[in-house]
Order: sequence, then structure tokens, then C-alpha cells
Amino acid sequence: MCFSRGGSKVSPMARRVLLLYNSAKPEVHAALPRVRQAIASGGGVIVAELSAENESVPLGLAEAVTASKGASVMVTLGGDGTLLSQTRRWIHLDLPMLGVNFGKLGFLAEFDMASLIEQSTQLFDGRELEVMRRPLMEVRVLRSNADPHRELDAPFHLALNDAAIIAGPPHRMIRCALGIDGHRGPSILGDGLIICTPAGSTAYNVSAGGPILAVGMRCLCITAIAAHTLAFRPVVLPGNARVDVTLERANDPAPIDASGAAGAAGTVLLLDGRAVAKLHTGDRVLACLHEREAAFVTNPRIGYWETLSKKMHWATSPGAR
Repeated sequence: MCFSRGGSKVSPMARRVLLLYNSAKPEVHAALPRVRQAIASGGGVIVAELSAENESVPLGLAEAVTASKGASVMVTLGGDGTLLSQTRRWIHLDLPMLGVNFGKLGFLAEFDMASLIEQSTQLFDGRELEVMRRPLMEVRVLRSNADPHRELDAPFHLALNDAAIIAGPPHRMIRCALGIDGHRGPSILGDGLIICTPAGSTAYNVSAGGPILAVGMRCLCITAIAAHTLAFRPVVLPGNARVDVTLERANDPAPIDASGAAGAAGTVLLLDGRAVAKLHTGDRVLACLHEREAAFVTNPRIGYWETLSKKMHWATSPGAR
């Protein structure tokens, strides 16, 4: 591998790039020639260009990218959403991701066009890259009629940021019974629950009053959404923790009415902001950290806390923006 996990050096060689671009963004299409030029002028070689879709990667394509084409880094053009989706899509390749931001925030995608061009030689001539590894979370939905002794047989979804159980229409409060490592915890009445990784701590979690978790930590955080109590506080768990949430009361989807209009959607599970399952009373959501971690190429000219201050306006005084 041509990247660092903690200080080891590698001999320089031209970096071979898998280029992934968000085809829904016109500004990305307009920038593609400049991106290709930046990679080439820095000494890199683009081995494949693919649209950043959400579908799973065919095994043959994945093998071709790493084996016959020898890709050693992935460059994503889009925003944080593009970087999130492509991390989940290609995680099994264990290649570092370099995000170029064309979105609004760019918290995870640390480069823009100017910094990509300016640092192209350092990024693509094969020298050591600065990489931050971030844990992913695997999340399972176990239906109320499933065998509780075979919970690990249920298929899982991956999330880099968070898993959010959202009350949903008709917007009545739901009740979530929390379990941690096989021990029963409290039942939380409110609008839902967020389970996040450190990467996701600055997303939905912080908006709901949860803590900011330092980059590089391997842990989980649980934060209630508008809990119907002043007593519940967010809790941070170690990286080997297993979270078990039982829906004691969910908003079940309403049926289609006589006119043919769809009813209320009901309680849903969101992973990294995308809906993956409707939840019913009695269902369980199981979450733990995944065995794999995602590697992100970091911008050496801007640190995490500086990014937090500049892009999230961390601790900014009122009127100081």
C-alpha cells in the first residue's frame, strides 16, 4: 500500500487513481478536465473513472480496479454525501479515500480544487500520504417475529456517521428501550434516538445536543432526540460495545386511503441520512462498530480542530461570523 497507517515510509511511485464523480452535479462535470490535469501533473495515473452511484459494486469490477488496474487511492468529486456513499460502496477494497468538495460544507472531504491543484505533487507522485482511519458502524434490524438467538444471522448495513431512529409521521412520540452489552437500560420517550461514530458526532448528533467526539477515537455515542425528560443525557461507549434498541412503541405506517393516496410513512431507520428500513413496534435495532475502518486522506495544511472552528463555527461568539 502507498499510504501510512501511523508513520511508516514507502518508496515513491506514481499513484494509481480510481476517480469517482457525482454525475448529478454540473460543477463536477465542468471541473473534470482540471482534476485529470492535476492528477497527471502531480505524477498520478487515472486507471478508471466511474460515476458515484449508490448500488453495490460488482465483484468483477472491484477485482479489476485493484488487481489488473492496480488502483491504490480513490478520489471522490462531490461533497460529504458522495464521500460517505462511496466509502460504504468500496470499503472492502481497503483503499484510502481523497475527497474533493463540491458541496456546501466539506467537513469530511478536506480538499477543494485549489488545494488539490496546489498539492498535486505531494498527493500523486507516490510519496507518503497523511491518512486518518475512521470506524464504521454495522447496523442490523431484527423484526419482532425473528429468532432472538440468531440475531447475528440478520444482514447488516454500514454507516460511517450515524444510525437514527426517527419517529416519523404522524409524529407521535415513540418509546425506545435501550440495551448495552446485554444489560437493560432505560426506556426513552421522545422523537427518536441517534447512535453515532466520532465521524458522525458533528452531524445529527451535535444538532440534537450530543457531544463532539475527537477524531481518531474508536467509540459510539447515544443521543436522544427531543427526549420527554430532563434526566436523559448522551452517553459515550467504548469501541467494543453492542447497542440494542427495542421499539416499545413505534408509529406504524398508515394504510393507503380510499382515494389511493399513501398514508403516513411511520417510524424509520436512517443510516447516514438515508432511509433503509421502516420500523414497527417490537422491532430491534442492533449496532456495533464494524471490523473494518475507512481511511481518509487528510489535508496536511488544515487540522481537525481548525476545520471544526472554521466550517462548524465551533465556540464562535454571537455576531462574530
